[in-house]
Amino acid sequence: MAGDSIDHASLIPASELLFHTVLSISDITKAANQILIQKDNFRKFSTHLENVSLILKRLSKEDIHHAESLKNSLGVLNQQVKAAKQLVSECNSKSKIYLFINSRKIAENLECCTKSISRAVSVIPLTSLDVSSGLSKQISELCQNMLDDEYKAAAAEEEILEKLELAIQEGNAERSNANQLLAHIVDVIGISTEHAVIKREFKELKSDMQISEPRRDIAEALHMEQIVGLLEKADSATSSQEKERKYFEKRNSLGQQLLEPLHSFYCPISLDIMEDPVETSSGKTFERKAIEKWLAAGNKNCPLTMLPLDTSKLRPNKTLRQSIQEWKDRNTMITLSTLKSKLESDDEAEILQSLEKLQGLCLERQMHREWVKMENYITTLIKLLGARNREIRKSVLSTLSLLAKDNEENKEDVAKVDHALESIVRSLARPIEESKLAAELLLELSRSTTVRDLIGDVQGSILLLVTMLSSDDAEAANNARELLDNLSFLNHNVIEMAKANYLKPLLQNLSSGTENVKIIMTRTLSEIELTDHNKASIVKDGALQPLLQLLSNPDVQIKEVAVKALLQLSTLPENGLQMIREGVAQSLFELLYRHSLQSTALREQATDTMMHLAMSTTHQRADEVQVSLLDSEDDVFKFFSLVSFTGPYIQSKILKTFLAMCQSPSGLTIRERLRQLSAVQVLVQLLELNNQTVRENAVKLFYYMTEGGDCSHFTSHITERCIIVLLTIIKTTEDAEEMVSAMGIISRLPRESQITRWLLDSGAVKIILDCLSDRHKHASHKRQVIENSVLALCRFTVSTNLEWQKAVAQEGIIPILVQLLESGTPLSKQNAAISIKQFSESSWLLSKPIKKPGIFKFCFVPHETGCPAHLGSCTVESSFCIIEADALKPLVRLLREQEIGTCEASLDALLTLIHGGTPQGGACKVLADADAITPLINLLSLQSARLEEKILVALEKIFQVDEIKNKYKASATMPLVAMTQRKDSHRLRSLAARVLAQLGVLEKQSSYF
Repeated sequence: MAGDSIDHASLIPASELLFHTVLSISDITKAANQILIQKDNFRKFSTHLENVSLILKRLSKEDIHHAESLKNSLGVLNQQVKAAKQLVSECNSKSKIYLFINSRKIAENLECCTKSISRAVSVIPLTSLDVSSGLSKQISELCQNMLDDEYKAAAAEEEILEKLELAIQEGNAERSNANQLLAHIVDVIGISTEHAVIKREFKELKSDMQISEPRRDIAEALHMEQIVGLLEKADSATSSQEKERKYFEKRNSLGQQLLEPLHSFYCPISLDIMEDPVETSSGKTFERKAIEKWLAAGNKNCPLTMLPLDTSKLRPNKTLRQSIQEWKDRNTMITLSTLKSKLESDDEAEILQSLEKLQGLCLERQMHREWVKMENYITTLIKLLGARNREIRKSVLSTLSLLAKDNEENKEDVAKVDHALESIVRSLARPIEESKLAAELLLELSRSTTVRDLIGDVQGSILLLVTMLSSDDAEAANNARELLDNLSFLNHNVIEMAKANYLKPLLQNLSSGTENVKIIMTRTLSEIELTDHNKASIVKDGALQPLLQLLSNPDVQIKEVAVKALLQLSTLPENGLQMIREGVAQSLFELLYRHSLQSTALREQATDTMMHLAMSTTHQRADEVQVSLLDSEDDVFKFFSLVSFTGPYIQSKILKTFLAMCQSPSGLTIRERLRQLSAVQVLVQLLELNNQTVRENAVKLFYYMTEGGDCSHFTSHITERCIIVLLTIIKTTEDAEEMVSAMGIISRLPRESQITRWLLDSGAVKIILDCLSDRHKHASHKRQVIENSVLALCRFTVSTNLEWQKAVAQEGIIPILVQLLESGTPLSKQNAAISIKQFSESSWLLSKPIKKPGIFKFCFVPHETGCPAHLGSCTVESSFCIIEADALKPLVRLLREQEIGTCEASLDALLTLIHGGTPQGGACKVLADADAITPLINLLSLQSARLEEKILVALEKIFQVDEIKNKYKASATMPLVAMTQRKDSHRLRSLAARVLAQLGVLEKQSSYF
């Protein structure tokens, strides 16, 4: 029903008209959400329509059955909804490429529809309908939002559309450009890259263009055809058979004679055939570079007419440029059709001349390389690899490399020719100029997975390439090394054996060769794939000192090669420790601290190496060898100061380096030095950066710096903005360690009232509560998250600030703390007990006295007994009573824990019942009923003076209750007597004696007092 148009709106009641319009809008929103192009725009459009629908539904509940004025406005709205429906329907039926090309037009139409619907809604007669002021305001705001909203093609779509327009404007119809543009489009619209799928999309695109053609103006239709013509140049848009058919149809229609260029093709200034002809204000055409050079020399008149020139008007002569290109293409096709026969002659000079011409054409345009393949030159060229003339073979290898570059089909076609790969491999064994070209060609071919398998199977290929590694020609060695890496997964064992045999001469050349040989060996060492065993052997055999010598070379490129080699060797921890011992760290540090050094790559690699060296100091062997990465406070200062003068990549690596050092045996010293340098100030600034990696490492290092030290001197650097950033990280980060670190920082911040107030105002309690629940996303770090969260809570539960206590209690924290007493880690239990103790200290103040009932009520109303400990009316929420919170039993169980810290925290919480208010027997009986007395007595054997003193003071109060004293006298006597024998503390002996006197074991006049 919703899909039917409402043609007779005047005959339909307003309520039914509303119903039909709402259904139509519902259909549109469903259809809009299915469109895969411009998802954000259509999502925004759907949201506006859904809001309109909600308003119409609210209107339908009013008494509007006879509201004629409403029917008129609904009729207008219905017409706009129909237009929107048509637009969405078209976008759902068109091909994805068609929609992409028309992205801007679609965005314009969506904006137009939104504004039209807004205007239609705004004319609804709200006053006459007597709707509520709230609904009227809502309609007004919605209409304004719809009018203000703008629709644009996505940034990725705009970027590709601009590249398409530029390619058309510049006439860049090369296959590689078309491939690249189509690949971007396919990625954005989300279709498969399979040839059949793209072909189907293009077929639908052309069908859509034919349907839409009558509605388009000429310029728009021409622009669309130009875009499609460009994209059809891509490999996946047109099959090779179709391209070949079109090529030969055109080539066979040209004849055999080359055409001379027209006179108009020549530039009047340079007298060369023009490539980029431009027309001046005088009406004459010149080559752009030539006329620009003429004008740059100070000439202001046309070189032909001598009329004054307007230098701002150089208009591209596209028609002439296209004519010149067509003439060139025609002659190139004719040349290629006749050149092959000359390559098959016996005249070496003619062959060389023809090869030179062929190579020139291949270099000139990628399209020419396609034509060379269609003319089947590859087979002819492979045959020429058997020629005796070295120059012919070299020219063939160069030409084949050009044909194979960035072309998967050509790579495979080369490999398919009989004995082609064997012929190329044979050239590896020839003089360096030819072997280098052969390696370059094989390297290009190896980028095809299919061909790579075949190269590895050619007999002798691996050993010939390994031999080339020691070539004096750096380019040849590099090509061989990269090719070996490409082949390594196929012939791993063969290559490892070859490398092992090669490593020894490589090290010998590194130590004793000429400087040029050393550089080649170092480059090989930096890029060749090495196992951990290889790396260990190289360092053990003395590679570090030669590399350090190259590191001191003034040439930056040589430094880069040396650092890159050191970087590869440093990934093995044992090597890292040895490198620190031999002074590599200090050399890298000095190199990094030279502000005049301009090479970003060198700085990045040096920082990476320093990071690996720092990580090696955390290795299990670091304690044995006693190494230190940065020896002095000055070194720490200089290295950390680089964070303020470098980019994100180096910043993150420096932070990781300090993170590793903080975890090393010298970590305490590093943390203390960083504190002295006020490094926190820098880290707080880094927290607010947009770079996620830098921020993550800054948070983690900040966390380490708060460990085991006084954090009070951080206060001046902690701002409300810093608090908000840390809490945002906890809520949003995907990095579990970053979340743990941020919560850890919160837990260790100085407990100053201003910082606590900022935390409360920023919603810290709710965030901590989420972390304590099972809802947080970092289950792998659950233990650390909970430990840090419970510690963070302790600052809010101090009994000196009832406002804070009430704020966190209202969030339901106390039951969670009690639960943690049962299920938490020892540290979580300890801090949970501390918070419960702090809450309980306020219970005496908050417990409400029980009013005595009158005589009449006393007889008929049950008497309210109140809390047995606090003797008042208690609840968890109002007085934080640990009895009401069911915390007694878990606290008593903690008294039996092995961790002294946990025991003491639990003891402190329990003793608030007898220390918080006026001593009385009720609280003591509560402890006795909870079976707390026996574990208290047992704790006297822990030999912890502080814990023992707390227990003795407590027992002195508890044993004032005769019932409890008589019950536990026997079990308490011996531990107390033993304490009176201790000679290390007069205070404890005296306290123990006082309790024994209370039990009647000692006289009150005993010498123990």
